[in-house]
Amino acid sequence: MNRYQLMFVVLVTFFGSLTGGALIGWLTGPSQVGAQKTNGMNAEEFLLLDQTGKARAGLGLDQNGEVGLVMTSRDGGRTLALSPDGPTAIKLSDRSGRVLWSAP
Repeated sequence: MNRYQLMFVVLVTFFGSLTGGALIGWLTGPSQVGAQKTNGMNAEEFLLLDQTGKARAGLGLDQNGEVGLVMTSRDGGRTLALSPDGPTAIKLSDRSGRVLWSAP
């Protein structure tokens, strides 16, 4: 391979790489991560776990798209739920689901 052939191969490889990279960037488009703010974080659910890995508190959306904050006692006997979208904004219930206290 002489010098001109080598130069031709290098130039074709260089421009082919540029064209391929631009084409892939155009085909895949912007990602969801690119739309995220640099000082923010996006998630559907946040969980606070105890040392055993059991969820003790959670902030997220339910199946209807309503937001809520749920906190559970250490023994799992009581649950405090806060939801501005539900019929009761604050609800304290026991393990069986019986409402001990609520506020509109």
